[in-house]
Amino acid sequence: MSLTTMPDAHRPRPWELVFNIRRDEIAPVLVAALFFFFVLSALMVLRPARDALGLERGIESVRGLILVTAVATLAVNPLFGWLVSRLRRRQLIGATYGSLVLSLAGFWGLMEYAPGMVSQASSQVFYIWFNVFNLFATMVFWALLAERFTSEQGKRFFGLISIGGTAGAIFGPWLTSELAESLGTASLLLVAGSFLLLAMSSAWALLWITPDRSTTGTGSGAAASPRAEETARIGGSAWAGIHSVFRSAYLGGVAAYVMLTAVMVTLVYFTRLQTVAGIADGVDARAAMLGRIDMWTHVVVLVLQLTLAGRIIKRFGLGVALAILPAATALGFIGLATFGSFAVLVLLEALTRAVQRAIAQPARETLFTVVDREDKYKAKAFIDTFVYRAGDVAGAQTEGALGRLGLAMGSLVSVVLPLALVWMVLALWLGRAQSRRAMPQVLHAPRPADSRRGVRRSSGAPAGNATGAGGPARVHDGDPPQAHPPPARRELPGTRLGARPHGSSP
Repeated sequence: MSLTTMPDAHRPRPWELVFNIRRDEIAPVLVAALFFFFVLSALMVLRPARDALGLERGIESVRGLILVTAVATLAVNPLFGWLVSRLRRRQLIGATYGSLVLSLAGFWGLMEYAPGMVSQASSQVFYIWFNVFNLFATMVFWALLAERFTSEQGKRFFGLISIGGTAGAIFGPWLTSELAESLGTASLLLVAGSFLLLAMSSAWALLWITPDRSTTGTGSGAAASPRAEETARIGGSAWAGIHSVFRSAYLGGVAAYVMLTAVMVTLVYFTRLQTVAGIADGVDARAAMLGRIDMWTHVVVLVLQLTLAGRIIKRFGLGVALAILPAATALGFIGLATFGSFAVLVLLEALTRAVQRAIAQPARETLFTVVDREDKYKAKAFIDTFVYRAGDVAGAQTEGALGRLGLAMGSLVSVVLPLALVWMVLALWLGRAQSRRAMPQVLHAPRPADSRRGVRRSSGAPAGNATGAGGPARVHDGDPPQAHPPPARRELPGTRLGARPHGSSP
């Protein structure tokens, strides 16, 4: 392959300098950010209502509901795995978000036309339903991104895409705080359903404009149609994802990281519920207060995403980005034990959730860009739903046991600090393991679009990459990546021959 530099030298565009993104990547990133905005708007409109309804029978009942939720996610996983095996991507997205919308319509009809049937039991059903399906809504989003973008792209702009989710996470609680008391909780269900329909449309648009990177090239060098893979199904067993988590040390490490995240988040969650239950009375008042807390928390997330998140992942790597959350959580609990006020609690939640959403989550989702397509959906579904909810159960039972024993916040800190240390070591290991698995992707990375100014390809040069139709090759845990012939050297606009292109990782 030969490349000739045209006389007109390329100057980096503003979006390349500020966001480290190429022209051909702008549309997919914007659509993905819009997709995430609609998903988080819907879920954050519902979250305060879920929390308020969950408190109807007191804080102790919430712990039992979390246990039931974990069992429900385990039961739903084989069904989701079966759907992944048999449905095309477009159909899977429609089935996931369509079922959520129909469920919301059913809850709305019950609350609007049969209010006498709405009881503490139905409130608990809604609480469990939300906790199960909100994880599937976000999981499908991130699985689609892990399939459509490479590891290198994930490091560059998963954090940028997350800004769309943060905007939705700010807008949703704000909308709830404004409408909960005037319109009532039932009307919020229809608002959330509308957002989910928009999310489904955005997901279909993302499928349309982004080729499946695992099928964009063949051994003969002919580029596959960007949408040819939509006629294929993933196949495999409904239980394959669960088996993969227990067979692979890498996926097992990801599962352990997710579980520790859930434990810590749940400890903060119950502390917040207890505080709000003592301040506000009634479902609508509690929903409004919880909505305001969520809104200001995500303002902090947005500030962090715009200033530090992308730079941290790019400069220090995934391991450090993942390890920041354990460190921030430990410091937050130390501060809460020292001062113990409601303001400090809000700051603790803002700190942990800001780091989680702005830094740790984009880094964590990048871990899935180096596993095969089946694991992107099935193993990820098991980790993001059941494993996460199992962490919820562990955190809830730990907090409840300490409360029943009458132990102070200092005892909770003594539990948090050792877990945070293990969590941090695991984060650093995952960062190194992901880098090893990503090496075949880097060696076979496709060229930037030929339409970029200043680059002209000689006739007969092959297009596409050689990853094959099966997605990234499996790298056995502990084994070095297989050697691959280095790609032909090429010159990008504005660079010397052999120099690293702008925005690439070393």
